[in-house]
Amino acid sequence: MARPRKPLLSRERIVATASALVDAEGLQAVSTRRLAAELGVSGPSLYNHFRTKDEILEAVADAVSARVDLSMFEEGDGRDWRTALHDWAVSYRAALTEHPNVVPVLARGPGRRPAALRVADVVFGAMVRAGWPPAQATHIGALMRYFVTGSALTSFAGGFVADATAYDPADYPHLGQAHLLARRQRQVDEGAFSTGLRALLDGLSLQYEQEARTPPRSGGTGKTGEVEDAGKSR
Repeated sequence: MARPRKPLLSRERIVATASALVDAEGLQAVSTRRLAAELGVSGPSLYNHFRTKDEILEAVADAVSARVDLSMFEEGDGRDWRTALHDWAVSYRAALTEHPNVVPVLARGPGRRPAALRVADVVFGAMVRAGWPPAQATHIGALMRYFVTGSALTSFAGGFVADATAYDPADYPHLGQAHLLARRQRQVDEGAFSTGLRALLDGLSLQYEQEARTPPRSGGTGKTGEVEDAGKSR
């Protein structure tokens, strides 16, 4: 009987295998030798699809960006800018928390990754359409990335040990319950994210009202990446 044919090597298979390795063992687990072994191919065959290991990791990160819901920014969706930002941030964080080990790559910014650039383009365009000045729309995109990736990069609650003796009341009179945080990690971290997101959007809403009362100025292209008046506070 003829042996069953091995699946053809493709970018998709390489990215899927690399993503599984990153999820299970972290970024350091990915090497061309390890991937080749997992895929059952020779190492050099990977270079027909990716030139370097870093390119593979960039593709893994971009696959996560591609999972982020952007439907709330479509012109016919109907959600206002604040609701759209809220729903997008929730989807964005959910995608990142499913793949926390790749967040350090995502935190570096979009680089040349197509899906990540698409996210930046769509968010910026939606904010400008909503009436934000281009420079402020740029700031909002940056702010949201800082907030969401930071919340997914590590766990506040998980940083406290579960040993009650670590929190001597003589030294830490207000940390008597800190040893319970780790077992409530999800509840605490999601609560912190919700609280922070609400505060962030409340602040932006105040700025938006101020912008609406400010007479428009000439200039500004409305193009992605606009940085006019980037150093001025509002």
